[in-house]
Parts: sequence; C-alpha cells; structure tokens
Amino acid sequence: MAVTKYTEEHEWVRVEGDVATVGITQYAQEQLGDVVFVEVPAVGRKVAKGEACAVVESVKAASDIYAPVAGEIVEGNAALADSPGDVNAEPTGKGWFFKLKLADKAELDGLMDEAAYDAFVKSLG
Repeated sequence: MAVTKYTEEHEWVRVEGDVATVGITQYAQEQLGDVVFVEVPAVGRKVAKGEACAVVESVKAASDIYAPVAGEIVEGNAALADSPGDVNAEPTGKGWFFKLKLADKAELDGLMDEAAYDAFVKSLG
C-alpha cells in the first residue's frame, strides 16, 4: 500500500516500494491559481532533500517545487508540458510532477502525515 507524506512547502510524496511520486497539494494549487506552465526535472538527475528541481508557473506567480526526499529522478510527468491545467484539476492524481528512486527511506520520517498537514494548513489561517 502506498504511503503519502507532506511537506511544509505543500508538496506531497506518495511512496510505493522505493519509488516516490511527488506533486503539490490541493492547498498549493489553490494558492497558485491557474497553472500555465510546468517544468519537470530530467530523468537521471540526482536531487538532494529540499533541492529545487521543478518549476510551476501560474497566472499569479512562479514557484519552485522541492524534492521532499533525496533520490534519483526516474520519470518526469511530460504530459504537464501540454496540459499544465492537470495540476489544478487533479493535483494529487494526474497532476504529479516527478518520480524518484529514494536514496534514504528514513528521510520520510521527517515529513507530515495527512492529519498533521491538514492541521498545518489550518494554522496558516
């Protein structure tokens, strides 16, 4: 079964085996507004935890997407180049940004579960 964790930067990471799928949360896409451009990282790129590795641009702003954990990019969501609106329509589904092979599963322990993330978002007021 997949485990989903969240960051304070509003990324989600869904882990199945040793591969993590990364995207932005419903809250993040609401804050961005209509997404008009997405840049995903290249396959084979090694990323450190917290490293900016993708970009999302909306009608309001451009934001970096950070790697919630360290690893090697194994897939970028190329469909977002033609359909950046998928990030708004399905941020936790087909609007995912990239997949990476985990370097250290223990890094997941520092991330929030859904209940903690929901409480975090509510605290933002």
